[in-house]
Parts: sequence; structure tokens; C-alpha cells
Amino acid sequence: MRIPTLLTTLRRHVHGFQVPLINQIMQEFGHDPYLILVACLLSLRARDVMTIHVCRELFGIVKTPDQVLALPLDKLEKIVYRTGYYKTKAKVLREVSSEIIHRFGGSVPSTYESIISIKWIGPKTANLVLGLGFGVPGICVDTHVHRISNRLGLIATKTVEETEQELKKILPQATWIDYNYLLVMWGQNVCGPISPKCSNCPLRALGCKRIGVKHSR
Repeated sequence: MRIPTLLTTLRRHVHGFQVPLINQIMQEFGHDPYLILVACLLSLRARDVMTIHVCRELFGIVKTPDQVLALPLDKLEKIVYRTGYYKTKAKVLREVSSEIIHRFGGSVPSTYESIISIKWIGPKTANLVLGLGFGVPGICVDTHVHRISNRLGLIATKTVEETEQELKKILPQATWIDYNYLLVMWGQNVCGPISPKCSNCPLRALGCKRIGVKHSR
């Protein structure tokens, strides 16, 4: 499967799909790395359709690490409640904000090594914040990217860490940020984990190997 053809096909067919949460945040609040980071942390184990409403409420009150720390804990917990695990997420937001203030002068750092050193931030979140907040090339591997990349037969990996390394070998660096954006939408609308919509999928004609697919529509 030729990567340029794959990406061109995806770009053409995702037109009209609901954009991922973080892209909605950027459309409404700009490319602020801190707001992107907060949205990423709130989105963990939560549906985008709920997280976007929580982000809008929260960002209507606070937009900086100092403001998050100044917000009473009970009020912060009440705001993030709908995303689930609200006590943990409120704690994470406060601890991450505190590190950003005390270690990085109040601004989200712009290097992978620095941002990954912050407690609670993993590779997926680090790459997404760096890519969308700072324009630093990186491949954000979430469940959609991992699943679809393997299902297509582009790679054969077991972990997201392996997936990131293998994709870096075959994807042009200029496409790294866009790749996550496209595959998240494809995974949410066409290539789901169970019973993907293979019968009408344009990627079949490109040579999708449908690895691991047992049932499809």
C-alpha cells in the first residue's frame, strides 16, 4: 500500500466527519499548548462528546496553570465530574499545573524530553501537545492509530510504543501530525474495533489486509 495514496484517500473521505476533540478545542480556543494538554488529560477514558462540553465549561473559567490551582478543588471536581474518574482527574490537573509553574515557569515545555518528564503525561499526550501546540513533528499513537495501522498491514506490532517506532520508519515526517488526525476519524466512523464497515471502505481497493477482522459490515 502506497502511503501517499492512503493519506490522499483518507483526506478525501473524512470530509464531513466530526473532527476529533483536540481539533475542536483548537477551533474554539486556539493552539494554546496548555489548553490542549488539559483537554488531553480530561479525555482519557471519556467520550469526546462529553469531554468537549466539560472543556468549554472549564475554559470559560480558567485558562492557565495558576488559575487552575486557584480554583477550589471541590469546584474543579464538580466541573470535570462528567468525564468520569473526576477526583483523579482533578488531582492530575492540579499536579500537572503545579509542575508546569514550578519547573517550567508557567508555560508548557516545547521539547519531548521535558514534557514527558511531567508526572501523568505519557507519550501519546506528549506527542499530541507538541504536534498541535508547537508544530513539533511526532506520531501520536492512540487505540485507533495502533489498531488500523496493523489492520491495514502497514506494520505488525504488539504495543503502541512499537507502533510509534515502526510508523516513523515508513511515514514521511511531514505527515506525522496529520496521520493521527485522519486515523482517529476513520476509526470513529468506519474502521471500528468490532465489526468495521469493510463493505464500503475505500481502503479495501488499496490493499487493506484486514488483519484481525473476524466480523465486518
